[in-house]
Amino acid sequence: MPTPHLTHLSNADLHCHSLVSDGTLPPAVLAARAKANGVELWALTDHDEIGGQAQALEAAQALGLPYLTGVEVSVTFAGRVVHIIGLGFDHQDKALAAGLRATRGGREPRAREMAAGLAAVGIHGAYEGALKFVGNPELISRTHFGRFLVEAGHCSDIGEVFRRYLTEGKPGYVEHRWAQLGDAVRWIVQAGGTAVIAHPARYGFSPTVEYALFTEFIAHGGRGVEVVTGSHTAADAVRYTETAIEFDLLASRGSDFHSPEESRTDLGSLAALPGRLKPVWQALEQRIHWPA
Repeated sequence: MPTPHLTHLSNADLHCHSLVSDGTLPPAVLAARAKANGVELWALTDHDEIGGQAQALEAAQALGLPYLTGVEVSVTFAGRVVHIIGLGFDHQDKALAAGLRATRGGREPRAREMAAGLAAVGIHGAYEGALKFVGNPELISRTHFGRFLVEAGHCSDIGEVFRRYLTEGKPGYVEHRWAQLGDAVRWIVQAGGTAVIAHPARYGFSPTVEYALFTEFIAHGGRGVEVVTGSHTAADAVRYTETAIEFDLLASRGSDFHSPEESRTDLGSLAALPGRLKPVWQALEQRIHWPA
């Protein structure tokens, strides 16, 4: 049985990004924002990178904020990019670090191809412009190109950028082959962590393909699904509550916060998980870094 303070914990935020990947704030600033917003358990989950974990953990400890290590791994499934969150792993695990490093490896060539595509429609200097927004050049992404295009006046906001330039069939879109689902889950589990499917409503899979995703994920050792998250509607939360129950999965919750200017959901501002679910943090009690 979980301890009483875990039983009553409700404001866990286990999905956000720092400038180590495609967020705009340093890990320590995110920790302070989470604490100020009433977050009771926090995880930093940068894309394919655990380089900010030591900073996040140190900042959380100094603030008296319980912390879980986190990462969001990009995988290719059924021709689309799917994100798998890892929670509660050993952030010094060498196999996990090596796997993530390999996953990041194709980002720079992809970014140059994206810039070439934008140049072909008259938008020059996009690669250099995107680099201005990158905290870690190994993790240059569409979000960084989006910030450049907004700053340069080509679009009014990030949403317009993606609609006009950075989705499939548009001038700046370049497909990238990420890790395989089984690889990502194995890296997380072998490092002592728990694997969670992030924001499943975003992928737009048919019921058949989504069933295949969940079935294969569980077969590889995955144990959780994000039910309440920044991009889910209330209806999505209801839908994935039923999915969690159907597949006997642990339920997670996270804002997917990137930036005060860009994110529609702030740290700590989500609705609570439905009471019928088993929160992922109750299964991770021994992996939580409690304040001294």
